[in-house]
Amino acid sequence: MKNNMTAANLRSAYGGESMAYQRYKVWSKKAMDEGFKNVYRLFNAIAYAEEVHASNHFKAHKDLEGDFLVPSMAGFGIGNTSLNLDKAISGELFEVNEMYATYIKVAEFQQEEGAKKTFTWAREAEKIHADLYKEAKLAVDSGKDVSFNEVHICSVCGYTTVGPIPDKCPVCGADTTRFVTF
Repeated sequence: MKNNMTAANLRSAYGGESMAYQRYKVWSKKAMDEGFKNVYRLFNAIAYAEEVHASNHFKAHKDLEGDFLVPSMAGFGIGNTSLNLDKAISGELFEVNEMYATYIKVAEFQQEEGAKKTFTWAREAEKIHADLYKEAKLAVDSGKDVSFNEVHICSVCGYTTVGPIPDKCPVCGADTTRFVTF
């Protein structure tokens, strides 16, 4: 890592994804308490995807060592499942439209290809997460659980699908054996 700005963005993304992981684990329990088993599964699956993103951001630092302040955006609070889904949608869209869009441009400008790759992988997954959370919210707001059961996450990049597992991940090219099913 040769550029301080990209390194700071990696740390911020690492912090944000780490907190999203924890937040989604808490919100999954609330969904289960309210009887939304598939929303529970969705929150846990996407929590895993956020863990993949955080790990990728951490690894992109390569040999950079030391203690650093890690500022990042983080939503707090436990509401009902509908409100938690609202917060999740908002957080995912912030990452897609503002955070990763900017971090990718900075990494491109600073010619930090590893950072650009991990930011791009995460951004592509976050688009899907926002859509899945929107679908879940529509179901919950009508008093039902979301209809999909299995959620599949690529363990390399965090790509997420509720349909069949693709032969190759459309984001990173990993094969089917690299998918984890929730």
